[in-house]
Amino acid sequence: MSQLCINDPEQAQAIYYSYSAEIPSKLMENMPTILAKQYQLQTIHVLAVDGTPLPISVIGNGTPVLMLHAFGMDTRQFLPFILPLTNHYRFYLPHFRGFGLATALTLPNFDFIEQYAEDTEQVLKYITIENNAATVSVAGISMGALVMWAYFRRFGTSKVSRYLNIDQAPIIHNQADWQGGLFGVRQAELFAKFDKVVNDTAPYLAFDDFRHLPFALKSGLLEMEQAFSLLSVGRRHSQLVVKTLNHRAPHQVALMTHATWQHKLRCLAAYIQLPFDYREALEAVDIPTTLLIGGRSQLYQPKWQQRLADMLPNATTHLLPKSGHAVPMDEPVGFYRAL
Repeated sequence: MSQLCINDPEQAQAIYYSYSAEIPSKLMENMPTILAKQYQLQTIHVLAVDGTPLPISVIGNGTPVLMLHAFGMDTRQFLPFILPLTNHYRFYLPHFRGFGLATALTLPNFDFIEQYAEDTEQVLKYITIENNAATVSVAGISMGALVMWAYFRRFGTSKVSRYLNIDQAPIIHNQADWQGGLFGVRQAELFAKFDKVVNDTAPYLAFDDFRHLPFALKSGLLEMEQAFSLLSVGRRHSQLVVKTLNHRAPHQVALMTHATWQHKLRCLAAYIQLPFDYREALEAVDIPTTLLIGGRSQLYQPKWQQRLADMLPNATTHLLPKSGHAVPMDEPVGFYRAL
């Protein structure tokens, strides 16, 4: 078991922003040297159903809380927001297969959301036994929240005491009765662009080294990532951070390594092809649920997210009017208060 700790919230915030663009960060690489003894961060492993050891970052003492990260996010990006709460809560931060400390773990199923939901059930079993607790509070952001909607449909709410859903609808594709899917009215346009990227890169998925891809293809992938990140933020300072962290000179693109590019494309293909509709599970989610909504979200329109409050038996909404989809970047204080 490895143990790390963190003392300076500003350094932690720097870690958060460095991972927002998935740029290899010297801060993260040298984590043991910049962390102090005040807060212990441990890495444990829980066995999945298929026997895969799932890495989980754990920090704090007290009531257990499970937090599920977004697509492309390293779960340790949560650290700046939870550090002040570690004297009262013990946070479990799983790394979904393909991201963070689980970058080397492959997906056995094309339906990665269902796989993550199954893995989450194993993690919750461990947490309840380890803490002698019947239930656990859970927070999920973006993809992590979609995983929880899939989890509720498959496993119910018996292990969850309350749930914080951060800017995520329970359905991806727009339907005749629901136009609040991913990207809202721009869904067809943006899905077509993403589908082209997936098809263009398909012949190269066997290339393990990102540097061996054609330069134009690499540039297109990186531009797509930046465009997605810019759609996710709603404030100028967040947009500036995204643009700064994603700026690369041609020689940097040519020499860049990218550990998650294949995994991201496979997940993107699943987003486009699979329905991911969990609305049928909503009426059974009777635990206290808070819907934290970015008022400027371009990924999931706020008006459709607010409708979820009427579809859930025990839900309240909390709108952050100046935030986009990436609530921690746009409204870090509001995000912390919601926690």
